[in-house]
Parts: sequence; C-alpha cells; structure tokens
Amino acid sequence: MEDHNTANLSDPASPAASVASAEIAAEFAALTVEEKEQRRAEWSQELARVEEEINTLRTVLASKTRHASDLKRKLGITVWKEVTDDMNQGIKNLKESTVYQRTESVLKSTGEKTASVFGSITSGISSKFSQMKNSESMRSIEASVGSAYENVKTKVTSRSGSVSSFQDALDENNTSSGLNSPTDSTK
Repeated sequence: MEDHNTANLSDPASPAASVASAEIAAEFAALTVEEKEQRRAEWSQELARVEEEINTLRTVLASKTRHASDLKRKLGITVWKEVTDDMNQGIKNLKESTVYQRTESVLKSTGEKTASVFGSITSGISSKFSQMKNSESMRSIEASVGSAYENVKTKVTSRSGSVSSFQDALDENNTSSGLNSPTDSTK
C-alpha cells in the first residue's frame, strides 16, 4: 500500500498525496520541539543541496547546448534544416503507421465509390436529357422557337414602320449610330 501511495505523491490533488501529507503532519506533530527544529534544519540543508545540484545541472545543460549549437553551425546544420528533417521524419513515421494506412485505404475506396455514384448520376441525367430532347413536346418547342427566329430574322419592323430584313435593320442601326459593321470595312 505504501508503494501505491508514493507513486501518486507528485499530484497534490490525488488521494494518495493527501493521505501522505496527513501522515507526515501526524508524525511531525508527534515530535518534540527540539526534534522538529532538527528535522527542519535537516530539510533546509537538503533543500539547499538539491537546489545547488539543480543550478549545476542547468549550467552544465546550458554549456552542452551551446557546444551542440557550435558543432551544428560548423557542420552547416541550421535550425530550418533541423525543423525540415524533423517534419520529414514525422511524415514518414505517420505514413508508415497502420492508422494512416487504414485511413488512406478507406479514403481511397470512398473516393472510388463516390466517383462511381457520380458517374451513375451523370449518365442518368444524360439519358434523361436525351429522352427529353427526343420527346414530342421538345420537338414542338424547337419548331415553335425555330419559326419565331426565322420570322424575326427575315422581317423586322423599323422605326419608320417599313418592313425590311434583319440584316438591313442591323445595318441601318449601325449607320445611324456611327458604327460600321465588319463587312462595311471592306467596301
């Protein structure tokens, strides 16, 4: 039980840390005044040693970091190259992972199925338009539009009320507005 409690002591909110703190407080309360002062002195000395070790480790780490940076600079390794290499390695690791490969497989099959569905829809729509184009109703509409176009093309009533051809009406309009048609430039 003691090992279980010490494993969770780093999290002060954990029940094990609360129990351990209560046990330490109870043990400390049971000590005499002299023993309490002696414990506090021991803890203060130990804390000072640990803090000095931490500072020494920080100094050594900073020195090692500077030395590594100097070596990288001499080798031509830049921060950008390191980031690029890290990204490439991360992408390689990702692509080699089974999760990525499964996801890629699922997306590929989904894409194929989607393309197949859209192909079916497109062919269905084309078929319907083809059927519609060949229907009697569409032929009737085409005939009506065609005859209306021919009537407008052959006879246009000008502003003066005279009847002329569509081309004559265009030419008359271009001449009165100062525009020449492309065929007029060759005359």
